[in-house]
Amino acid sequence: MSPLIGVLCCNEVADRPIQAVATRFIRPLAEISGATVLLVPAVTGAFDAAALAARLDGLLLTGSRSNIAARRYGGDGIAEGPLDEERDEAAIALAGRMIDAGRPVFGICRGLQELNVLFGGTLADGLAAHHREGDHLPYEALFDHDHDVDLRAEGLLAAITGARRIRVNSVHRQGIERLGRGLTPEAHAAGDGLVEAFSARPAGAPVLAVQWHPEWDAARRPESRAFFHFVGEAIAA
Repeated sequence: MSPLIGVLCCNEVADRPIQAVATRFIRPLAEISGATVLLVPAVTGAFDAAALAARLDGLLLTGSRSNIAARRYGGDGIAEGPLDEERDEAAIALAGRMIDAGRPVFGICRGLQELNVLFGGTLADGLAAHHREGDHLPYEALFDHDHDVDLRAEGLLAAITGARRIRVNSVHRQGIERLGRGLTPEAHAAGDGLVEAFSARPAGAPVLAVQWHPEWDAARRPESRAFFHFVGEAIAA
């Protein structure tokens, strides 16, 4: 049997409230990671985090059009919207249980921010221009922009990609302000030094998160394929 990975949904509205995950997150998990994908609703009370963590071989916290509420990380004021506080709650609760159970957890964009908050870190709004927002762009143009990130020498991402600098796409308003406890930076933006990836191994299994979107171009870019190959190896183990 192929390993089972949970993929967290978001709360969106399409004439009515729905649970949503962009298909682009699912395909590389199935086609490159070799996983069976289980969509996890971001609905309060919809699942028992401890029971679900015992059944999953891994978890991916996806990107989203929403931001994390400032109260989750002790921020002053209100984070720029849109917000999805049920997603905040579901992500932090399930990821925490998975990590405690020694299961691999991965984050992309919002997922990186959620994991940073889980580890006690903080977030900032109003980032530099190359970390652009995507609210008013057509879907096909969201990721046609990229920038350089430098990978930490001897780090996990450098090892799995075989590179020290890669070009990535970043579409987000929030980013890491203070890195969470026990997290090791894996990549910094070449322009402003923003932490764009981190890793940890708090209970035996890897935690790996990136601010950019490897799912968008996984079939074309070797560093994106390397990310999903690593996901597959980790959840199979």
